[in-house]
Amino acid sequence: MRVWFSTHLRAYTRGEEAELGPLPTVAAVVDELDRRYPGLKFRIVDEQDRIREHIVIFRNAEQVRALDEPLDPTDRLRILGALSGGQRAEAVSGRPARPPGRPAS
Repeated sequence: MRVWFSTHLRAYTRGEEAELGPLPTVAAVVDELDRRYPGLKFRIVDEQDRIREHIVIFRNAEQVRALDEPLDPTDRLRILGALSGGQRAEAVSGRPARPPGRPAS
């Protein structure tokens, strides 16, 4: 399984993407990433074991909502963090972004 990180998280991964063996859940991936890159989990997960508000995780093209979501060995994860003035999850996902209150076309 391949894990891609946004630029500011790469500061904690020595600039690397991660190639992992099969793991059953997003939580298991985060734990393995923290083993390889100590302190990375704290950047992704809060003290209540939830994905931090400013972090978005995608499994293939779908946004992950919880750490207990199951994974397939062929899944690809992207872990992104919003910076000041960051984008909404819809914009990052590749779906058209639109201003709040504006109907979809």
